Amino acid sequence: MTRQIRFNAFDMNCVAHQSPGLWAHPRDRSWQYKDIEYWTELAATLERGIFDGIFIADVIGYYDVYKGGNYHAIQQAAQIPVNDPLQLAVPISMATKHLGIGITASTSFEHPYTFARRLSTADHLTKGRVGWNIVTSYLESGAKNIGQGGLRRHDNRYEVAEEYVEVLYKLFEGSWEEGAVVRDRERGIFAHPEKVHEIGHKGKYFDVPGYHLCEPSPQRTPVLYQAGASGPGKSFAARNAECVFVGAQSKRLLKAYVHDVRAKAAASGRDPRKLYVYNLVTLIVDETDAKAKAKFEEYQSYASYDGALVFMSGWSGIDFGRFAPDDVVKKEETNAVHSLVEHLTGGDRTWTIKELASWGGIGGVGPVFVGSAARVADILQEWVEETDVDGFNLAYAVTHETFEDVVDCLVPELQRRGAYPKTYAAGRTLREKLFGAGPYLPASHPAAQYRDIEAFKRKDRARSGAEPEPVLAPG
Repeated sequence: MTRQIRFNAFDMNCVAHQSPGLWAHPRDRSWQYKDIEYWTELAATLERGIFDGIFIADVIGYYDVYKGGNYHAIQQAAQIPVNDPLQLAVPISMATKHLGIGITASTSFEHPYTFARRLSTADHLTKGRVGWNIVTSYLESGAKNIGQGGLRRHDNRYEVAEEYVEVLYKLFEGSWEEGAVVRDRERGIFAHPEKVHEIGHKGKYFDVPGYHLCEPSPQRTPVLYQAGASGPGKSFAARNAECVFVGAQSKRLLKAYVHDVRAKAAASGRDPRKLYVYNLVTLIVDETDAKAKAKFEEYQSYASYDGALVFMSGWSGIDFGRFAPDDVVKKEETNAVHSLVEHLTGGDRTWTIKELASWGGIGGVGPVFVGSAARVADILQEWVEETDVDGFNLAYAVTHETFEDVVDCLVPELQRRGAYPKTYAAGRTLREKLFGAGPYLPASHPAAQYRDIEAFKRKDRARSGAEPEPVLAPG
């Protein structure tokens, strides 16, 4: 049986997302990122192409590693200016009926109590089509601008993230019981106070004693995305994520990643097939291989050398502006994206600075596939078959053109092969459409332990020695 491929669109509420310099292309619309119509028209195109969702990246901070400043980041609009992603959820939902909306928000820059309210509000207003991409962030500039002085160390950021999601699970899953809200006009009772609970969280990083401010949203906990490729990142994803985004540059690396994260999920008591993995790719598609190649070469002519190295320096934490174009990339210890540094310095090849800039000029760190619909469909099916990946997170070179080419040219080819859905799955919420079950997280997910929050608090107090667990009398 032919395995079906899943697509997400990868965008950001900014100009130059993954392809710096392409904003100058005459057909590119990314400069319209601040207009609602940009997003609603894109969303309608993606829904026509039966995409699982639009995945909206985000950063807090700016890329100031390259040449020790942010001159080239600002000049090339390399993810600056950048607007808030969560505010896009509602207009996108109003322009579509099925498309999921994945929003990136960092555990490093916002308190979980206030973020829980914002996320539940978005889930309510979109009728349950929101997902949260959990990131720990990698830009020192972001931490400095909110008074933290600098980022925590890489592994410690994941320790904070574990407690952060624990707070959210308690708020989403345990604070308001099922049936707490009754809206009983006759008796004048909107909600039963005895069914609304303080979560009583007192941890190493957060103290959150009280109630969730929102009544339960359609999914309670929105669909959980995660995009970590380091050891701590994979472990975090295996315990928490439902959808994982990765940027593996080869089938060998991707196969190893997928196998590892599924094995870790199984070891955590979760169904490894209910964890979807999407690999970052950029697809340049046209009627023929020759036309696609010509289009790609045209795109390359707009790519920015400095803009690409702004991103590569920011992601890796290495200032590539210190080197000549023909110098070889060498490993340095940084506090940024560890997996990228390992790839650039510990893989099967060496990279010069010039090659690195060329590679990063279109599509970021993921591979770029160029060709006719038939050729690209062959490549994607090979990757799925050989790596066990579930689908692809599609970056753009020129927007909306890259996505329109995929929807109008590639999707019909995959559908003819039985390798892509023709309609959306049944269900109202994003979780139902993705996994074919209910709107809530399954019982095997760690969030489920907080659904009876009073029982959890009693056990937690007993474990800490604050009070003994009650002993039930026989009979």
